[in-house]
Amino acid sequence: MSDAAPTDPTTATLGDLGEFGVIGRISELVAQLAPGEDVLVGPGDDAAVLRVRKGHIVVSTDMLVEGRHFRRDWVDAHDVGRRAAAQNLSDINAMGGRAQWLTVGLAAPADLPAAWALDFTRGFAEEASLVGAGLVGGDVTSADRIVVSVTVVGACTVSPVLRSGARPGDRVALCGRQGWSAGGLAVLGRGFRSPRVLVDAYRRPEPPYEAGQAAAELGASAMIDISDGLVADAGHLAEASGVGLDLRSAAFDVPEPLVAVGAAIGADPIQFVLGGGEDHCLMATFPTSVELPEGWREVGTVVEPGLDGPVVTVDGAPYEGAAGWTHF
Repeated sequence: MSDAAPTDPTTATLGDLGEFGVIGRISELVAQLAPGEDVLVGPGDDAAVLRVRKGHIVVSTDMLVEGRHFRRDWVDAHDVGRRAAAQNLSDINAMGGRAQWLTVGLAAPADLPAAWALDFTRGFAEEASLVGAGLVGGDVTSADRIVVSVTVVGACTVSPVLRSGARPGDRVALCGRQGWSAGGLAVLGRGFRSPRVLVDAYRRPEPPYEAGQAAAELGASAMIDISDGLVADAGHLAEASGVGLDLRSAAFDVPEPLVAVGAAIGADPIQFVLGGGEDHCLMATFPTSVELPEGWREVGTVVEPGLDGPVVTVDGAPYEGAAGWTHF
């Protein structure tokens, strides 16, 4: 009977395979995916080599930390991969661009099943494929808990839409579902798994990937990805633009599942919408001369900053609820 460590990825741990064994398994999986004609050198060398054709290059980096951003008893490896890709792809979307390439750094305990890392990679690649982006490299190391760091590179064919372009009089608009992930988190936090549609929304966000570029091409003046919370991220846009934003609560869609969860836990369901993040919908401002693109709905107005500077109000008054996620 052999004492050799198992190398079957369905039973082996990361420690069994070792750093290069894990990288080799992931590289084999990635090699099965079409990298795209602009990838001259993919995983396996010191760095990827990419062909840049035209436009503006946009780059973003984000992280997921186990216990802080996800729990393995709530989200499986495949969905963690999808979430990790989605939050980075959405950042490029919010600039009015299109993601093209991603790299992933994975730090994990040695006793983590190798199958977890491979399922994560499959989910990650599946989400990236929704926009035609490819996984072109990364790194693996050991850590006490799972940490995922993703860098995404994309391009804008028109001028990138920044957070700083909103002007008084512009309309504030939203595209994508909002508050669903927060509702799912509230359900999971109380030990339940229903309504399933909200739990699934938390596990697998559905960013409106086509909306950012369309908004940029039609003249959006400012744009932001709603990742930390709607009011919180609206505040980032207001501050960058030096303006105020007044949101109208009646303009937001509050779907029945959120109403049901609010009733069950004694919360106003609009709080999920205004304070929730991780659905990765887009908020943008548009001059009144610009027609809103398909799929966008007007939810407020850009106003002059108050005496205390840029501020976000709801129905003309300060919002008293939780504005969103804080990292520290």
